[in-house]
Amino acid sequence: MRTKRELGAAIARERRAALVVNAHSRRGRRLYEGARSRLVAAGFTLVGDHPVDRPGELEARLAEAADSGADLLVAGGGDGTLGTAARLLAHRDIALGLLPLGTTNNFARTVGVPLDLAAAVAVLTVGKVIDVDLGLLGELRFANHVGVGLSADVMLRTPARLKRLTGRVAYPLTALALLARHRPLRVTLRAEGVARELRTHQLYVANGGFQAGRPITADANADDRLLVAYPVGGATRRGLLRETARNALTGHRRSLGDEPFLAVGQLWLETDRPAQVEVDGELCGTTPIRIGLDANALRVMAPVGTTDR
Repeated sequence: MRTKRELGAAIARERRAALVVNAHSRRGRRLYEGARSRLVAAGFTLVGDHPVDRPGELEARLAEAADSGADLLVAGGGDGTLGTAARLLAHRDIALGLLPLGTTNNFARTVGVPLDLAAAVAVLTVGKVIDVDLGLLGELRFANHVGVGLSADVMLRTPARLKRLTGRVAYPLTALALLARHRPLRVTLRAEGVARELRTHQLYVANGGFQAGRPITADANADDRLLVAYPVGGATRRGLLRETARNALTGHRRSLGDEPFLAVGQLWLETDRPAQVEVDGELCGTTPIRIGLDANALRVMAPVGTTDR
């Protein structure tokens, strides 16, 4: 497999890319046309070109693009789309280019890719290849986070009709409805000789540096060989709402050494009753679970000044 420098040189010289955009929504279709035209204008030859209208076909189109012979797979969409692309490209001789077209865009923010479409395409043109860690839930790789508690229950119980009528607003509406009768979990975290017990309605284990579009801490990123486990509030519903707001407002001022964060390379998570688990917004089994890291698993195009270990 080529080195990062060799792969970056090939991308700059040959400009061979495959494009996959989640075009399921009207906005996605419009942004696909803009992304395609900007890539072509930047001198890229598109050896694969896939606007995906049906969500069930997205993974197959990404896999096809990964096998196209391109040096760069440009994926456009939200965190779900980019997370799927990340899993497919792990440990392969191809770089992932990010076009953040979603709502929170946590993975793109973690890597430092700008959210403006023109600026994101510019990173693909003049950026560099870096490698970042991916999380591991058992054998399943993930880019952003594992959620246990209310977030997974929301994924399970949000009505399809409500999603069709209101879009993403369906999730906070469902969360508010569920919270009134949601029971807190007793969670046990075991990691590197440390055992921690807590009660909470929501626990996250993050690989990257952002959650819900906001910094988790000032020093969390996807290239530090660390997972970050943290509850959002304690056993009360009011605590969950208060800590959600606090995290959004103060994440950029906190450090991994502060409470309530536990920063480790791997951990075992148990709950007092089987609890649903969501991975980057997709349901994936129940507790207990083991979460680890796949270090430097993915090559990504990032801005020139991005730190790379």
